[in-house]
Amino acid sequence: MIDTGNAIFKDNVPPKIREISIEALSYYPELNNHRIEFVINDNIRKSVMQAQPKFVTMLGFSSRSYLIKISKCFKLKGKSIPIEQLPEDVLLGWIGHELGHVMDYTHKNTWSMILFGIGYLTSKSFIISAERAADTYAVNHGLGEYILKTKDFILNQAGMSPRYLDKINRLYVPPEEVMMMMEDIGKA
Repeated sequence: MIDTGNAIFKDNVPPKIREISIEALSYYPELNNHRIEFVINDNIRKSVMQAQPKFVTMLGFSSRSYLIKISKCFKLKGKSIPIEQLPEDVLLGWIGHELGHVMDYTHKNTWSMILFGIGYLTSKSFIISAERAADTYAVNHGLGEYILKTKDFILNQAGMSPRYLDKINRLYVPPEEVMMMMEDIGKA
């Protein structure tokens, strides 16, 4: 395990992912006091990346810490490639989005997190709201350009299955809306 302050990397996290994760964290100074563990998993159910609180820390015996799971491989145009071979800007946007979830979680108490988990598992509208919140945090923290690059990659370059693309289009903020968020920040 590699400990870099608030970021902890399991030994199986490739150096490129460590570097990009640290860069993504630099956009979220509010997370400096939160422990976030990054781990590469062989299989994350229906996802490429996933952020969640570490369950044991939600019991209140210690300060809450978070886990960001990253799939070992990504299916690119039907071929499985190591996740670290994705373009850096895409990885930065993807990890930035997951850190947006962590930001959202830091504002919730344990009971709210339990309700969040139930809602995420049972309600399409809840998932949409949670994904919107993560993208909003990412855009508000200066990662809008990278979120757009990640969305473009997923929607137009990765050769994803029509079923996966349908899921992305139903549940995630469309690129046009991310651009509007970025414009709104520019007006502030």
